[in-house]
Amino acid sequence: MRLNEVTFNDAVPVDGYGPGFFRLGGKVHDAPVAVLPSGVAAWGGFEDTSALVAAASDIDFLLVGTGAHIAHVPDAFRAALEAVDIGVENMATPQACRTYNVLLGEGRRVGVALLGI
Repeated sequence: MRLNEVTFNDAVPVDGYGPGFFRLGGKVHDAPVAVLPSGVAAWGGFEDTSALVAAASDIDFLLVGTGAHIAHVPDAFRAALEAVDIGVENMATPQACRTYNVLLGEGRRVGVALLGI
């Protein structure tokens, strides 16, 4: 099997995570956090859609890490993003981190909003 190192160009990958924090592109950030093509930003949770909606021209869908376990996102949160043509995929935070990195490596137009674990 041939292994190749993944390059992320200008995108910020998730390097690691733990209770209440994420390591993104080599820097530690407190949870919750949003990682978008414009960069890393503190995220206020499901009531805070402004930065996510502003990224509509840069992403096709948003992965949402809902914590240690998968959970539904509030209908109003999903509706606000879908109104600007951003698809929403919710999953547990560890899976969202891994999926985000894979999709970045494929060059996909994706963002991630992560609640802590």
